Parts: sequence; C-alpha cells; structure tokens
Amino acid sequence: MKNYSYLCFNCKEKYSSKYIEENLIYLCPKCAVADKNQPLRGILEIVYDYSSIKEEVSVSSFLQQQPGKFWTYPYLWPIDYDENRLTKISANQLSKLTLNTNNIIDVKIEKNQFKIFDDSKNITLSYKDRASILVAIKAMQLGINEISAASTGNAGSSLAGICARLGIKCHIFVPKSIPQGKRVQIQSFGANIYVVDGDYDEAFDLCLDVSKKKKWYNRNTAYNPLTIEGKKSSVFDMFIELKGKLPNYIFVSAGDGVIISGIYKGLKELLEMGWIKKIPKLIGVQAEYSDALIRYLETNRFEYLPACTVADSICAGAPRNLYMAAEAIMKTNGRGVRVTDDEIIIAQKSLAKNGILTEPAASATLAGFLKFRKTDTHDLHDSMLMITGNGLKDVSSLEQWNAPPKIKSCDIWKNELL
Repeated sequence: MKNYSYLCFNCKEKYSSKYIEENLIYLCPKCAVADKNQPLRGILEIVYDYSSIKEEVSVSSFLQQQPGKFWTYPYLWPIDYDENRLTKISANQLSKLTLNTNNIIDVKIEKNQFKIFDDSKNITLSYKDRASILVAIKAMQLGINEISAASTGNAGSSLAGICARLGIKCHIFVPKSIPQGKRVQIQSFGANIYVVDGDYDEAFDLCLDVSKKKKWYNRNTAYNPLTIEGKKSSVFDMFIELKGKLPNYIFVSAGDGVIISGIYKGLKELLEMGWIKKIPKLIGVQAEYSDALIRYLETNRFEYLPACTVADSICAGAPRNLYMAAEAIMKTNGRGVRVTDDEIIIAQKSLAKNGILTEPAASATLAGFLKFRKTDTHDLHDSMLMITGNGLKDVSSLEQWNAPPKIKSCDIWKNELL
C-alpha cells in the first residue's frame, strides 16, 4: 500500500514513493546539497493523504492503539502492508521490535512538577530505536541486507541492536570521542565499527562516501528521510498514553536536530487530521559549546564551529537537519535554551536522585527546563521533558560526581557500623 509521497523541504518539489525508493534516493534530486561540515539541503519529508485518514479513522479509535507498536496503524507509515501486516516481516520479527509501552512519569524536583517521556527503556536504551526500526524494516522490504550509519554512539548502538535482532549486517562510523559504553554496545551486537580519528561531522561525511560506493542502505540522520519519520512515533505514543491531551511545552535536547523535527512532524500530522486543536511549544535545548541551532535562530545564518560538550549525543558542529529543526521551534512559538556542561551534570544528578538514570544529553532537558523557568514567566507546570538515553551508556559522566567507594575489611566495617 503506497499511501504516501516525498516532498522536498527546501524547493517543495513532490516525488512519488515509487520513484524515490526504487532508485534509492535520499535527498531531493532537484536541489540536494550535502557539503562537508554543512547542514543538508534538499531533505525529503514524507507526506500522506491526511484528509482521507481523517475521514476513515476517528481519534477515538486511534487512541485504542497500543504505544510502542507503530505497525498497528499503517496509514501513517511509509512501509508496505498486506492485510494490515508488514510485508516481508514475520510476526516473530515484529515481536522483537516492540518499544517501551509505558513512557510517561510524573516528576517533582525542586518544587517543580512536570512529566518526563522516558525512552531510556527501549530495546537498546535510547530514543534512536524509533528511527532504527523503521530504517531496518524499509531495508528488508527493499531487499537490502547491509545498513550503515554515522553516530556519536546512540544511533550506532541502536542500529546495531536492531540489525542483530533481524539478522542484518551493520556498519557503524563513530568519532574517537565515543563513550566506552556505547562503543562496547555496538561491538557486542556484532556490528562492524570504524572509529574515526576526528569528530562526528567527519564520521558522517566518511559514512556517506563509503556507503555510496558500497551500496549500503544509509541510516545517517536526516540524510535518510525515514530517520525523521521514525522519530515522530514518540508523539503518537504520547498522544495515546495521555488519552488525547498533549502538554503545553515539550523540552527536547538538540544536536543534529532530527528528534525535534520528528516530534514537530508528528504534531503537525495530528493537527492536520483534526485530532488536536493546537501544537505544544517546542523548546530546543543545546550545550553552550554545541549550539549551532540556537546561533542560527539568533542570526539566521549558519557558521560551522567545532562542537565540544559532555553530552556527546548532542555534540554536532554541523547539525544536518538544522533548517527543519529551526522551523520546528519557530512555527510552534518555541525557543532555544543554552545550558552549560555543569548544569547538565547537576540535572543528571537530580534525575538520578529521583530514580531516573540518564545520559548527559537526556538530562540536558531538565537543565533547559530549570533555566527556562528563570527567564520566562509562563506557567510551565504542564511540561514534558524528553529523556532520550540511559545513563549506563556513558558511565564517565556519572563518575564525575560519584567518587570510588572506600574498600575496607569486614571487621573494620563492623566496627564502624555496629
């Protein structure tokens, strides 16, 4: 069932799904630009027949869906179905792809009440599983059995884990700064890993060059339009879990800009179908030395600067989805918020003390929320903070505020404790 087409974000040229997919096209054939250390131009967005969906599907029936199983509503996904089942994917394989089904938690920290959407309990412990699953399914349906990706860590470990479950060969390009936990996770899943003596932006460009020549299906963020598409699924899960009521604010940590763009796309689709009346404000949180998106919002100009932050998952000097991410913030009357590495670690500690162990990029949303409160007079009690990765993926950040415990004999402990 081909109920969708591809639309260029920049030149607005529209393409059939048949043309794009049969020719394995990633960016707009008319205006694509994929220069080194630059945001991508010609990113393709997938669009559906929203008026028909609105006529055929009621919001009440959609709210009966189970979170974490996007294949149960085929009309909003760019994959092939046969009688409501994914073609070329067995029921057993689908059962291995179910995401966490209970994501939303009420939290109170420093007299601040808010909700978190916790994706640190997914298959490989990160939000990136949402994109990896969709990309892997598409590769199988296209008859491709090798997939590549550039990653600071989470996208790579996610793709490696999903490919391991489906029996697909995987190639991951990472910068030398990758946290050990994420590197080991990638290797443990059996993926081929290529550690680049450089930063993420260099790994991204190398992955593009090699994948084109090797004819690997490329999962690079934003470059493959299914990465944006997969990340919209959190909005649908949120909508289902909250029984049709969305928060007023959604705080999202931003590196390459694909998560916040995907969230915006999901919100737009709910609005297009008439299932919500307004879109929440999107607040993009960036580290102060990896703030290309916020600088672009302030100046309407991109300037490449090498990025450096303890939050490796949002460390990107050239956000590949910069322009779409900027639109997501501007169109929702949102804002960008800079936070320091110290503020990120303090937020990580606060979340951990409340039983939520996050990596720095995830705790950045709490740091952004707390800073936003100081500069904005709006009532933020109805806020959702996106938690995108588990703390065990980057133990080095936890070691910054957890000193090694003392080792003593049993007799000494008894004397001290009893």
